Amino acid sequence: MISHPQEDVGPILFYDGECGFCNGAVRWFLARDRRGVLRFAPLQGPTYASLPLPGKPLDMSTMVLLMNGRLHTQSSASVRLLRAIGGAWGMIGALLWVVPKPLRDLGYRLVARHRYRIAGRVESGAACAVPTPETARRLLP
Repeated sequence: MISHPQEDVGPILFYDGECGFCNGAVRWFLARDRRGVLRFAPLQGPTYASLPLPGKPLDMSTMVLLMNGRLHTQSSASVRLLRAIGGAWGMIGALLWVVPKPLRDLGYRLVARHRYRIAGRVESGAACAVPTPETARRLLP
């Protein structure tokens, strides 16, 4: 967890923009975040590159969540995302939070290691769904 000095305007999930599994996860969260609080940006993009945090994770095999001025990775990011969207998913996130972090992270790393085999890579320039204006404002470069 790394502190971020700037005021946080809402959670931002940074994900591997070339990973089909990660892109699917972003679509999943977009569909379930009814309050529209989450925003998303690829780890390879300028939004993540411009974060003034020495020592921020550069590993593309982890998602990074900027929330309340702090960076969270691996299973901690996933569980916090579930809690942020609330409802039944928030309750599931709260239940997962009691699982010891080393065990949660082990499961996270197992999926992360095989994510390209599970869902492939996103090809540059590949056709994708045109986002609605509401969704587009939540997708950062």
